Amino acid sequence: MKKVAVLLANGFEEIEALTVVDILRRANVDCKMVSINDIEVQGSHKISVKADCLLSEEIKNYDMIVLPGGMPGAANLRDNKQVIEIIQSMYKKGKKLAAICAAPIVLERAGLIKEKNVTSYPNALERENEVNYKEDKVVIDENIITSRGPATAMEFSYTILRELDYEDEAINLEKGMLYKIR
Repeated sequence: MKKVAVLLANGFEEIEALTVVDILRRANVDCKMVSINDIEVQGSHKISVKADCLLSEEIKNYDMIVLPGGMPGAANLRDNKQVIEIIQSMYKKGKKLAAICAAPIVLERAGLIKEKNVTSYPNALERENEVNYKEDKVVIDENIITSRGPATAMEFSYTILRELDYEDEAINLEKGMLYKIR
């Protein structure tokens, strides 16, 4: 079973974080909500969430880290030295990183997206000219997945499932959740 950590910081975008957690758990992925500060974390729309655990070095053993956007949540992740060190370490090991909306600023601070194909919320990146910016809903470049914002949270989540090799589960959930009505 794959292990995924969704990092939470005060001011996170609720739709982006909880959609990922919901879809991954429906697919039986071991998905933990990991807070960088306190167990109770408040989203950008004043919705409080109880994280499963606090950030620790154990997270380096996970298969993927997901970074939700929202402000100031993404900035709080970006400005946390432990978060930057952990994602740099995971990237070097070839593990997967996923960031949506404003959260690619965390990958930018970590120095991981220069000259890569990425997307984000419009104008979120400080050095957008240093990346190959795309306006696609979801962009994959090597072991980095990026997405645009709240409206792309479901596609982002299904892409994460597929990148974790849960293709059958993604197909079944898309049908069961009426994501792709045919």
